[in-house]
Amino acid sequence: MPVADVRQTVDLRILETTDLHVHLHPYDYYADCPNPDFGLSRLAELVDRARAEVGSTLLFDNGDFLQGTPVGDFFAYDMGLRDGDLHPVMAAMNAMRYDAITIGNHEFNYGLEFLEKSLARAEFPVVSANIVKTMGRAPREDHMLVKPYSLLRRQVPDRIGLMHELCIGVLGVAPPQIMTWERQQLQGKLEVRDMVEAVSAWVPEMRAAGADLIVLLAHTGIGPLRYTHGMENAVIPLARIEGVDVVLSGHTHQVFPSRAFADIPSVDVERGMIAGKPAVMSGFFGSHLGVIDLSLQREGGVWRVVNHHVETRALRDAAMNFPQVAANRSQPMRSPKVRKIVERAHDAVLASIRQPIGRSDVPINSFFVYLGTSAATALVAQAQKAFVIERMDPKIAGLPVLSAVSPSKAGGLGGARNFTNIAAGQLTLRSMADLYVYPNKVAASRLTGAQVALWLERSASAFNQIRPDLEDQTLMNPAFAGYNFEIIYGLTYDIDLTQPARFSHDGTEIDPGHTRIRNLCHAGAPLDMDAEFVLCTNNFRAQGAGGFPGAEPSTICFEHPAIVRDVLREHVERQEVLKIDSTPPFRFLAVSGASVVLRTAPAALDHLRQISGFAPEVMGADKKGFLRLRLSLS
Repeated sequence: MPVADVRQTVDLRILETTDLHVHLHPYDYYADCPNPDFGLSRLAELVDRARAEVGSTLLFDNGDFLQGTPVGDFFAYDMGLRDGDLHPVMAAMNAMRYDAITIGNHEFNYGLEFLEKSLARAEFPVVSANIVKTMGRAPREDHMLVKPYSLLRRQVPDRIGLMHELCIGVLGVAPPQIMTWERQQLQGKLEVRDMVEAVSAWVPEMRAAGADLIVLLAHTGIGPLRYTHGMENAVIPLARIEGVDVVLSGHTHQVFPSRAFADIPSVDVERGMIAGKPAVMSGFFGSHLGVIDLSLQREGGVWRVVNHHVETRALRDAAMNFPQVAANRSQPMRSPKVRKIVERAHDAVLASIRQPIGRSDVPINSFFVYLGTSAATALVAQAQKAFVIERMDPKIAGLPVLSAVSPSKAGGLGGARNFTNIAAGQLTLRSMADLYVYPNKVAASRLTGAQVALWLERSASAFNQIRPDLEDQTLMNPAFAGYNFEIIYGLTYDIDLTQPARFSHDGTEIDPGHTRIRNLCHAGAPLDMDAEFVLCTNNFRAQGAGGFPGAEPSTICFEHPAIVRDVLREHVERQEVLKIDSTPPFRFLAVSGASVVLRTAPAALDHLRQISGFAPEVMGADKKGFLRLRLSLS
């Protein structure tokens, strides 16, 4: 490279964390045991190492950092935050010297006031270009919640050591569905603009203000190619916006670059690019660190990206895959300080969640929830139904009450340990957190029998279509999120797996002629499609999350500020020994000569008697650690 080019070329490393969900310590609070694959305190070690490898780095977080473990619940509900208190997430991020962060949708789970208190002592910019207090006529006239963007001015050396000032503009966005998911918390307090609309409006101002490079913190996933207003997963349309140079993504808990996205137009897995822009998504819970290395060259007074390298570094592989490097004296190690901060919060939370509250004579797990056999979902259904019945409006008190529950933990992206697993015996607050991960509130919808039937069709679309006389077919569609698999207690029904799915994994109706639900009954009689029912659920689902037919604000007939986990606790405390009716509400119709493969937790081996009717055969573990069971459907 000619000397003139060397003098005009700088190297910059961008680091991303995303979807931490308060996983500060490498610990599984639901199982009450260490888990070295997750946690910000361990990820801080990777950050230290990545900083030591190069001269110039920036560290960003892409949102969903405030909620997701008993740590978050402890500081929101048990301890609380007074004005001036420092949330442990902010303390850890301050210690790690984040350069900027954005806000995700789960930041609002504990209410706007708690979020504002949590952010008050952040020692770095917090940016969001589309979450606003009130909308103006155009995005740049909005009354913002936080700054829409920040300009970071950094002194960066070129390749022969001469210093240059580089102005990095950073802005953030999150899905507009926040106002659906958190309507009860935020109505009248916030509004959320379309993400593409907001970024398109603010980028020109950032360029005019002197931004040499624009980094987009996009708390949204890699979804459709085609832009539609208000879309939830908009990374591809966002990356197409002129002026955006780098895209950091998240929200969907996936990893990019990865082969999972290999067949999507506009996505280059080999080069780590989306719509021609360097992009990264770094998993969830602190499982990965996203790394983008940029080479920028100045031509005619303008800096442009001339080369890049994108990778993710997994905590699971950290010990073997990344070389040890000498510490860069200008980048002091932050991880020891972070560990001290995290350990203080960790000890306080353990003392809280180990408090005994009741007893169960049977194990409570979600190993076989996709077969309808789950004491975990049955218990949640019983608790929320009893809560609603005690408090429902007398005007609807005569309607039959059903209860819909999806598993909080059923494998998926969370891995083979991501199942509820509570042993028989003493129940603690940890048990309640293991049963119900989310801080959802109790709600109920008033639906017709026809809408209830469609609700079940949406859920039954989680299964693959099964062919007769074929062995070892995969039972579950891996694209279908476990939290959208709803079981309705109070009904009995059969599922015909030989039929094609009516809905896609995202809730789009494929064909109204496809039906899998058979013999749908209530109180021993065929379900009356014109009758009305009260369907107990949570505020997230009742507002429309997951695209379940009939789930929308207009059908909500009951809302309450009580957190489902608190409702569970009260339900358990009322009984000397917990009684759980875990009779499966549904069964599969026989499929001649067919067998299917269920992926579940290795711990399920001790509970195979629960599904003896499927004649389970152990097939061993797959490469991700899931136990594979062969089940007979004939």
